Amino acid sequence: MAENPAPNIWTMRMAFILLSLTIMFFHLIPLDTVPRRWAPPDFLLGFTFAWVLRRPEFVPVISVAAVMLMADLMFQRPPGLFALLTVIASEYLRRRTTVPGESSFAAEWATVALVVIAMTVANRLVLTIVLVTPPALVLNLIQMILTIASYPLIVLVTQLAMGVRKPALSETVSAGGRS
Repeated sequence: MAENPAPNIWTMRMAFILLSLTIMFFHLIPLDTVPRRWAPPDFLLGFTFAWVLRRPEFVPVISVAAVMLMADLMFQRPPGLFALLTVIASEYLRRRTTVPGESSFAAEWATVALVVIAMTVANRLVLTIVLVTPPALVLNLIQMILTIASYPLIVLVTQLAMGVRKPALSETVSAGGRS
């Protein structure tokens, strides 16, 4: 009963890129021409972290870097800064991925919250150091809080609608552990 997981892995890698492009598309649609007083949650970041924590093999570092660099360019952010921060954060989360069943969702959510806070602070700090005017602090804080608050919903959609779940213990043992 040898299974060939390669087609599934490549299908899911393409699904992540398609999901990312869809999120960017809907983010760029001009639904309102008046500037908003609030910032929506960063769904792209949330889905990236959820996928990295559930199935890291579906989201290779090159995909994260390419998607986030494209997002930097599309959203008119300083090119590469948020992409670099996201790659560092996702690799940190990937390394913290443990054997299934060892940590609770609350611990995962707290870890993701701390990473999002660190990314927000680091982004503002780097922009200030290089004398680039950062976005309004209130907008950054609102987006950070909404991203953290929406993470459980993102995980729910990731697991139920997309089928990206943490592997069962039997899958990790038969595959020789997670990489």
